[in-house]
Amino acid sequence: MPFSPLFAAALTLDAPTIFLNESGESFLDWLSNSIFVGVIVSAFIIWFCRQATKNLTTIPGPTQNFFEAVVQELYDLIEGIVGTHMVARVFSLLATIFIFIIVSNWFALLPGVGSIGWGQPGDGILSVPNVTSPLLRPTTADLNMTLAIACVFMVFWLYWSLTEVGVKNFLHHIFGVKGGLTGIMAVILVPIFLFVGIIEVVSMAFRPVSLSLRLFGNVFAGETLLTTMINLGKDLGLPTWLAYLSSIIVPIPFYFLEILVGLLQAAVFMLLCSVYIQLSTAHEEEEH
Repeated sequence: MPFSPLFAAALTLDAPTIFLNESGESFLDWLSNSIFVGVIVSAFIIWFCRQATKNLTTIPGPTQNFFEAVVQELYDLIEGIVGTHMVARVFSLLATIFIFIIVSNWFALLPGVGSIGWGQPGDGILSVPNVTSPLLRPTTADLNMTLAIACVFMVFWLYWSLTEVGVKNFLHHIFGVKGGLTGIMAVILVPIFLFVGIIEVVSMAFRPVSLSLRLFGNVFAGETLLTTMINLGKDLGLPTWLAYLSSIIVPIPFYFLEILVGLLQAAVFMLLCSVYIQLSTAHEEEEH
């Protein structure tokens, strides 16, 4: 597998396919490098969860203790937003979304992501000065992946909302007159609340777009920033040894920043999903 030891390839909006043949054409058109990384991340999460839970003990070991701590913290956080009446139904999906996103974001910071792939051969064996088609790409830096996660959540959100409050109450929540108004005043305000309801429906339709673009934009920008910092010495025309040294030292502060951004973006995505569920499934007595 050709690689560039220290220099990373710049991300493109489209995720290239991998497993190219000798003529440079892919024989698996559907398998992009972001999907490939998504499979690796999913397999790692499943393996880790299996390792942590296959031999449960009263006094947990380090792996089980870490797993239980993460699950408990996420459960308490989600319960505080969606309420006790919904947490059992939504926890598994929201926790899975958070864990998948944060592992995907941090996986992108591992050496080799963006620097192993295909390109014009260099002088050394398996050396590629400029990788044009990386084998590994941050899966959350692909809009297809983030949009798919958001759309899956919205399907479940609609199902949970309709089954929890009913179709009638759901439509009343969107288009109905608020504030407990009755009589002539409620009739006068009906057109206004109908218009507000239409705006609410439009905002609901844009939720998958806002969720996916927020995550994609932050991760894509972070990866582009890291790539720029890694290649800064080479782009400035520094001597080879100094460019290599620069590619190691200069990105270090930005790596710590991306660790924080990866955590925040996973938390923001999960928290927004939790808020959307709470807004559509809160019962009238709880609101009162």
